[in-house]
Amino acid sequence: MNSLSSLLIVVGLFLVGGIVSFVRQKMPASLIVLLSIGAGLCLVAGVMRLGVWN
Repeated sequence: MNSLSSLLIVVGLFLVGGIVSFVRQKMPASLIVLLSIGAGLCLVAGVMRLGVWN
């Protein structure tokens, strides 16, 4: 696991925590969706960079 993939996974998990916080604060749904997309992209990019499937 190189540093970039682990950084992307950590940022993705941080954004997931932000999603949970925003849902509890009853923030607008569009903001939560945008944060969800960003978190998903970070997590997928981090997992893809691991090269598990190669």
